[in-house]
Amino acid sequence: MLILDPSAPAEDVTAHIWTGPLADDRPRYDTILDEALAPQRDYLSDTERALYRHGKRLRPAILLLAARMVLGPGPLPGKVLQGAVSLEMLHVATLIHDDVVDGSALRRGLPSVNAARGTETAVLVGDLQFVQAVRGFVRTVDRDRDMTLIELVLDTAFQIGCGELDELRTDLNQEPARLIEHYWRTADRKTAVLLGLAAEAGVALADGRTADARRAGFAGRRLGRALQVMDDLFDLAQDEADSGKPRGMDLLRRRASLPLVYAMEELGPDHRVSRVMRGEPLEAGELERCVARVRATTGYSRAYADARAQALEAIELLRPFPAGRYRYALEDLALHIVDRRP
Repeated sequence: MLILDPSAPAEDVTAHIWTGPLADDRPRYDTILDEALAPQRDYLSDTERALYRHGKRLRPAILLLAARMVLGPGPLPGKVLQGAVSLEMLHVATLIHDDVVDGSALRRGLPSVNAARGTETAVLVGDLQFVQAVRGFVRTVDRDRDMTLIELVLDTAFQIGCGELDELRTDLNQEPARLIEHYWRTADRKTAVLLGLAAEAGVALADGRTADARRAGFAGRRLGRALQVMDDLFDLAQDEADSGKPRGMDLLRRRASLPLVYAMEELGPDHRVSRVMRGEPLEAGELERCVARVRATTGYSRAYADARAQALEAIELLRPFPAGRYRYALEDLALHIVDRRP
């Protein structure tokens, strides 16, 4: 297995994968990405280019590792690399639109597209990434079976949109059990479905068996669930210098993250945290106190236990695939998602 340092940030771990198991694939990936971005050259600024240049490239890495679990070492078919590039473009589209919806001024410590260029331009640039992503996936089709992948891509994009709307429509006056159910459905649509697409598409583009592709997709969705919960926890734990955004933004924006929902359930409806989540304004300097109270609940550790359970389920789903550095890299990545420290 890869030996990944739990204290290393996700960027370092994915960089290790790109310079290790995927070292031979990186130059071809970069070339195809440059070709895909070329038609947009007149419309992209350094802000958008930074999303590609400084991104973790987690999703294309998962796609390529999944493909290599089937194919092993040696040159990959061009359609696999094209699929990885298209997946990253789809991801960037969701990031741009997500920042518009959230009104985020920062993305990874840098100005977001909407902050740098305005909402109207950000929406249109995000749309360009989405359209170019779908065009790229269409280029992967070289047989009838590949058409099902296009359907999967479009369904994934639809699910992501539904997840964003579901998050905005969350009724924080519901009973905690309903909020928890709503959270998982939103997380599945907003985050997990794209990692599921990464793993399933990797196996499918490598001409793996349909059953194996679906199994990989299930594993990817478990990884996505774990990643979303850990992001929720880091929102309450990371310093702004590390995350690029103030701590406690989910509480400030009244977003029903899993640790916040668990905390509301534990603290009760009359606690200040619960009242703030339901709409009472925060007083000056109160955000940090509320964040500290949430972190002191058992709900915080309960959410972490849920994330770890999802990661372990992903590893179990990967077990039937051939043992080797590519499967091990995915397994280590699953563990790193939940073992890394804020």
